[in-house]
Amino acid sequence: MGKVEFIAMMATLMALNALAIDMMLPGLQQIGASLGVENENHRQYVISAYLLGFAFAQLVYGPLADRFGRRPPLLFGIAIYVLAAGAAMFVPTFGTLLAMRFIHGIGSAATRVITVSIIRDVFGGRKMAEVMSLVMMVFMVVPVFAPGIGQVVMIFGEWHLIFGFMSVIGLLAAVWIMLRLPETLDPADKRPFTPAVILRGFGIVLGNRVAFCYTLASAIVFGSLFGFINSAQQIYVGIYDLGTMFPVVFAGVAIFMALSSFLNSRLVGRFGMRRLSHGALVGFMAVSFVWFVLSLMFGYLPFPLYLVLFALAMFQFGLIGSNFNALAMEPLGHVAGTASSVLGFMGTAGGGAIGALIGQSFDGTTTPLAAGYFSVSIVGMIFVLIAEKGRLFQPHHQPL
Repeated sequence: MGKVEFIAMMATLMALNALAIDMMLPGLQQIGASLGVENENHRQYVISAYLLGFAFAQLVYGPLADRFGRRPPLLFGIAIYVLAAGAAMFVPTFGTLLAMRFIHGIGSAATRVITVSIIRDVFGGRKMAEVMSLVMMVFMVVPVFAPGIGQVVMIFGEWHLIFGFMSVIGLLAAVWIMLRLPETLDPADKRPFTPAVILRGFGIVLGNRVAFCYTLASAIVFGSLFGFINSAQQIYVGIYDLGTMFPVVFAGVAIFMALSSFLNSRLVGRFGMRRLSHGALVGFMAVSFVWFVLSLMFGYLPFPLYLVLFALAMFQFGLIGSNFNALAMEPLGHVAGTASSVLGFMGTAGGGAIGALIGQSFDGTTTPLAAGYFSVSIVGMIFVLIAEKGRLFQPHHQPL
C-alpha cells in the first residue's frame, strides 16, 4: 500500500478512539435524563468508564502483537469495539451502560497500541515523528466533526443511535484492514507470549529513562485534554449557554490542534522533535499561567477571552503529543508492541485519572480547568528535564 493510504488507515484506526469519546459529548445530558442520573458530574463517568477499559487492555494487546503479529489482535479488538457499541444501544440502566463502555474501551485499546506499533515497524526517528504528526492531525480533526455528528444523529433518534453509528464505522474499518493491511512485524522480532518474556519486555521499557519520562510527561499533559473533554459540555452549555453551537465551538478549538499537528509534520524534519516539543511545552505553560491568573482575579472570563487563551493552549498541545510519543517509542523498536502497550497504558491511565480529577473539580467556573492545565504543564516539564538531564532543546539524543 502507498504512503497516503497507510497514513489514512492508521489515522482511521486512531479516529475510532476519538469517535468513541467525542461523539458522546452532545448526548451526555440526554443520557443522564434517560437513565436517571441526577448529579450532572456523574454523567462524565460515561467517558471515564471507557478510558478505564481502554487503559488496562493496552497491557495485553502489546505482548499479543509481539507474539502473533499485528493483524490478528487488531481485528480481535475491533470486533469487541463493534459488539460493545452495538450492545450499548439497548442498555436498560446507567450501570449497564458504564459496563458496556468499559468493554468498548477494551476493544478500542487495540487500535491505539497496534497502530503505534505498526508505525514503528515501518518508520523510525524523525520520519516516525512526521508520520505520527500526520496521523495525529487526522486524529485531532475527528473532534471537529464528532460532536456535530453526534448532534445530527440525535436528530433522527435518541442517544442510542450514536452507539449504532460507532459500531458501523468500526465494522467498515475492520473490512478495510482485512483487505489491505499486510503484516508488518518482522518474524525475527516475534517474542514468546510467556510471563517471563512479557515481564522482561516491561522491564526494558520501564528501565529506559527517556522512554519512561517522556511517557509520564505525555500522560500528565494529556490529562488536561481529558479534563476538558469531561467538562466541555458543562462549560460550553452550562457556563456560556452556547446550546446547539457547542459542537461548532468545540470544532474550532480542535482545528487549532489539527493545524499544529500538520505544522509539526512539516517542521520536525528541520528542527527536530526536541526543539519543537520543548518550545511548545514552554508555551503551553505560559498560556496556562496567564489563563489561571486571570481566572483567579476575575472568576468569570468573557467567552472571547476564554476561547483565545484555550485555543492558544491547545495549539501548543498539538506540537507536544506526537513528538513525545515518538521520543518515547524511538529507543524501543525491538519491543515495539510491548513498548506501545506499556506506554499506552501509562498514558491513558495516568491521563484519564488526571482528567477525571479535573473534571470532577468543576464548580460552575473555568478556574479548575485553568488550574489543571497550569499544574500539568509544570509536572510535565519536570519529567522532560529528568529525561534530558536538565538540557532542553538539544537536537540529538542524550545518552540513555
